[in-house]
Amino acid sequence: MKRKVVVKVSSMNGQKSRSKALKIVVGVSGVESATLKGQENDQIEVTGNDIDAVAIATSLRKKVGFAELVAVAPVEEKKADPKTDDKGKEPIIQPAWPSGIPYGTPAPYYVQEIKYNDDPACCSIM
Repeated sequence: MKRKVVVKVSSMNGQKSRSKALKIVVGVSGVESATLKGQENDQIEVTGNDIDAVAIATSLRKKVGFAELVAVAPVEEKKADPKTDDKGKEPIIQPAWPSGIPYGTPAPYYVQEIKYNDDPACCSIM
């Protein structure tokens, strides 16, 4: 299930701390995108599949500073409208090779069969 999580990080003062926080957030499994939001770019909006909001907040608290969960909400996916189907368009025709092989014939290879005798004296190990 796709989720959208908004985390407010109070200690993001400069560009260095913002980039550090974004690297931490993107490193969490399931995260697809992360953006800075808010007037002072102190909020991080994270979207992804089955992301753990508590894990994001905990890792930000450990490595950057105070982090607060503002919102956790499911993302509504847009479904295709059946009325706007591509029924009027022409089908795409894929080109076919005239001979079936695009770059000539493959190089020949030879298979040589090795026959072993049932004689125990011909064993290569002993």
